[in-house]
Amino acid sequence: MKREVSGGCGIMLLVFSLLMIICGIFAVIEMRSEGDGADGALGLLVFVALLSPFIYWGYVMLHKFLHPGQPVQLTKNVKRCGAAALIALTLFAIWAALKGNHGDITPKNITEISQETNQPKDSVVITEVMEGDPYKELDELIGLESVKEEVHTIANFAKIQQQRKAQGLKVPKMSFHLVFTGSPGTGKTTVARIVARIYKDLGILKSGHTVETDRSGLVAEYVGQTATKTNAVIDSALNGVLFIDEAYALVPENAGSDYGQEAISTLLKRMEDDRDKLVVIIAGYPDEMKRFIDSNPGLQSRFTRYINFPDYTDKELFDIFQLYLNKNQYTIDNDAAKLLKENLDYVVAHKTKNFGNARYVRNIFERAVEQQANRLSAKRSISDDELSVLTKEDINNAFKARK
Repeated sequence: MKREVSGGCGIMLLVFSLLMIICGIFAVIEMRSEGDGADGALGLLVFVALLSPFIYWGYVMLHKFLHPGQPVQLTKNVKRCGAAALIALTLFAIWAALKGNHGDITPKNITEISQETNQPKDSVVITEVMEGDPYKELDELIGLESVKEEVHTIANFAKIQQQRKAQGLKVPKMSFHLVFTGSPGTGKTTVARIVARIYKDLGILKSGHTVETDRSGLVAEYVGQTATKTNAVIDSALNGVLFIDEAYALVPENAGSDYGQEAISTLLKRMEDDRDKLVVIIAGYPDEMKRFIDSNPGLQSRFTRYINFPDYTDKELFDIFQLYLNKNQYTIDNDAAKLLKENLDYVVAHKTKNFGNARYVRNIFERAVEQQANRLSAKRSISDDELSVLTKEDINNAFKARK
């Protein structure tokens, strides 16, 4: 009876240890997929070390059951199996710790922090510097002629001042911070990214990346947290451009005491402390941005250059739609093109303050593609041309769905 109890306990301990190790392995795999592979690997090895006494006791009990009267010793097969298991676990731990396709053991940047499921969904996007000629990309943008002229003027001025400085001549102080005013969908974010790359090309900024945010990315929920949150976003924007969309939301109308003021104070201090490695571009509706700038003398002194982004004309909106067609390998027949022009002409003539401009056109394009899919889904055989062409019916249904 004593032998049977010993054998049963030994088997239970070994099975328990095996199940715990298997559960630990699955836990590490899950942690690796979430970017915590290094911590999981270390934890697994520590866990196995803690389980070692239970594994040994189980082996001792099982040995006594199978070999009564014989001294307990580790046989060659047990040593080989144990060594193989230890090596396998070590290799697994190394694999889990290494950066792979799904895991990342590098510190999380502000973008990743803002997307954590247990955090509020802050709007913070970091756009790294893209290859290519930013001046050419600026000139190729549809419309925005006055905007292009202003950006080129800034670039030319900075270039000449650098040449004066190189020759020992006096250089007047110039602020590279900008205010973009205009309706939604007029290209403000796109131009901000291009400006950041132009500033890098001119040597004004070392990196030239952009950090795009709004009130939710800067203002916290409780007293004393906003400064920390704002500083974290600014830190990620150093040597690049901090682009704050709808910046006027930091000072709500008739809001009284608001944490947005703490974000502004923090921003103004950092603009002074890091003036050689931080450029701030703020954007929003013209009237709201004027109210925002006028609300604080510090903002008035630092933001002195305004660039207005006009709404797109109906022709420019049609060209933007055509751009979406080309990028996504679609075409449009003549009847559909005519209907599209008529609808865009009507929309522009009756637009409201919140009209989305290019965003509106993108939405119409996406709806038209969906309507094409609905139309073709009932067919058994579909040609390449049918898969590529948007018809008058698709355009008409897209505008109806948008209303």
